[in-house]
Amino acid sequence: MEGHLTRSVVLVGMMGSGKTAVGTALSKMLDSAFLDSDHEIERAAQMTVAEIFARDGEPFFRARESEVLERLLMGPPGVISTGGGAFLSEKNRDLINRLGVSVWLKADLEILWNRVRHKNTRPLLRTADPKRTLSDLLAARIPHYQKAQIVVEAEPGLSVQGMARKVVSHLREVDGLIEEVKDA
Repeated sequence: MEGHLTRSVVLVGMMGSGKTAVGTALSKMLDSAFLDSDHEIERAAQMTVAEIFARDGEPFFRARESEVLERLLMGPPGVISTGGGAFLSEKNRDLINRLGVSVWLKADLEILWNRVRHKNTRPLLRTADPKRTLSDLLAARIPHYQKAQIVVEAEPGLSVQGMARKVVSHLREVDGLIEEVKDA
């Protein structure tokens, strides 16, 4: 165990960047809860994100996303995975950076494409040219993701555990974020 968090670590980045997998490993290393904001929204609404988008539209979903993020950030410190679009909102960025620490899991197009191309669970990629769509999304979102407090770059072949360890080493550079566990 690496220590205890004094405030939440919020993982941001593109679909396929590893927010859920790395977040789960990170939460175990830091002996803290892992929370997925999309999952929390689905649980509260009792419907999927895609169903919420279809029924109520994106503005409604984004409002619920902000409410859930605030609730999670006001709770006990943990590792929070966000949806790929959450950090695009200035309100969400301010909230995350005020109450937690934002970490951009930065991955290039080829890494992202290799991770998402065989999955049909990505509604935004149901287009005639999904790789081009992914490339366009990445280009549009980079200026927002660059506003994260910490950037951790993925490398080809780096395991989930390896990436989680890399994130921990960056988190240790933030004064007071990880309290060392004293032996009893």
